[in-house]
Amino acid sequence: MAPRVLISDELSDAAVQIFRDRGIDVDFQPKLGKDKEKLLEIIGNYDGLAIRSATKATEKLIEAATNLKVIGRAGIGVDNVDIPAASKKGIIVMNTPFGNSITTAEHAIAMMFAVARQIPEASASTHSGKWEKSKFMGVELTSKTLGVIGCGNIGSIAAERGVGLKMKVIAFDPFLSEERADKLGVTKVDLEELLARSDFITLHVPLIDATRNILSRENIAKLKPGVRIINCARGGLVDEQALADALKEGRVAGAAFDVFAVEPATDSPLFGLPNVVVTPHLGAATTEAQENVALQVAEQMSDFLLSGAVTNAINMPSISAEEAKVMTPWIKLAGHLGAFIGQMTDEPIKAINVLYDGTVADMNLAALNAATIAGILKTANPDINMVSAPVVAKERGIQISTTKQEQSGVFDAYIKVTVVTDTRERSIAGTVFSDGKPRFIQIKGITIDAEIGQHMLYTTNEDVPGIIGTLGQTMGENKVNIANFTLGRSAAGGEAIALLYVDNAIPTKVLDKLKATGLFKQVKTLEFDVA
Repeated sequence: MAPRVLISDELSDAAVQIFRDRGIDVDFQPKLGKDKEKLLEIIGNYDGLAIRSATKATEKLIEAATNLKVIGRAGIGVDNVDIPAASKKGIIVMNTPFGNSITTAEHAIAMMFAVARQIPEASASTHSGKWEKSKFMGVELTSKTLGVIGCGNIGSIAAERGVGLKMKVIAFDPFLSEERADKLGVTKVDLEELLARSDFITLHVPLIDATRNILSRENIAKLKPGVRIINCARGGLVDEQALADALKEGRVAGAAFDVFAVEPATDSPLFGLPNVVVTPHLGAATTEAQENVALQVAEQMSDFLLSGAVTNAINMPSISAEEAKVMTPWIKLAGHLGAFIGQMTDEPIKAINVLYDGTVADMNLAALNAATIAGILKTANPDINMVSAPVVAKERGIQISTTKQEQSGVFDAYIKVTVVTDTRERSIAGTVFSDGKPRFIQIKGITIDAEIGQHMLYTTNEDVPGIIGTLGQTMGENKVNIANFTLGRSAAGGEAIALLYVDNAIPTKVLDKLKATGLFKQVKTLEFDVA
């Protein structure tokens, strides 16, 4: 019996035909995504669900999907899919991460032209029968400085377009290597310099804690007078009220926004202001992009349903069914090792070396490498998955090397990850115990045995009395319960580390109190996906 796929959102005829040509029984109901009750009633009849953004694959829907094996999202965002619920039920969630990059970058460039020449206002004026030629005085882009915040897949395309327009392009991205910057023809700078120098600023970063309000009121005050700001990335990256105030005061000359903190955006401090161009989240809205992601998701879902091949999965590594049982805990370990490194590293990574010792060296190292790299890079971009991570690393000029060796220590197998930056090397090693649980066994060459939890605290200090007491007392006074406490040191009186697994997220005030003691060289909270 042929696999059955339900398409509950708009998808191109060509994508629907791909399913049919591959022998898939496809049910095309493009309006069904808005009928939650009907969708809930019939979802149990299908092996695959192909969607865009209208369909909400909630926990309730997934629970009712008794036969569902794969959800394919035509596009990069999967906010409308309950991924933990899908993972728990064994449903693969796929997306199409590279189908709309060019389109989104081009929209940012189009918005930059529009705000530079006041095109929307001039068009409206002319449509109304006026001829206000002297009113709309614009500025050239040539020789102006374009500041790109976030130089990943989309940002790098926008940067290249800026170079093509003969602009001076500077970029802020902690993970952008000098080699990659040179290849793009851009100058890598810190955020402070970008704010001070840019005539135009375009944002291309995901919305995470580190980027939320990256253009805050404080940073907007540091902008070069007369700057124009373009945001086609995510709402919430810019303090819209602070920007509106700066526009009214004339410190910012213009803005062009495709995304807003609250969407659908029916109201915003930016609405109605002169020389502010706004569009309703059209970054990916081109015929080519919509066609590309539709075709990609149809091919990916068909491959999986017919042959078991997994491509661009959000919640599953690209490994065979035979390998999965053995490799799953090692995949988790590799991701945790990468996540530790990623959260501890705030400068461009030049190289990543992964050492496989013992029996793990005979496993699918491509999948383990991908899990490690994804763990590192997801700190800066949560959209990165095991499939896209090696591609992103290559684009950023990060050198990946793998070393295999026979068992060399007390463990049957372990993985050690080392990253190289311009200023240092950082390493961490881990293994999987017989209970299937990953453990950290070495940090910075210091031997430990640390259970991995969702919320953790990492500290470094000189090996002196009082550290354990200070950590325990501070946690206790602030109602933070310690589930596991691991210590290690290089030598008596030498460098020492502590790794605490706690039950809840650690408040900032706790970190401040620990730092204020003067006992610690480093105090850092860490978060791990242990689901």
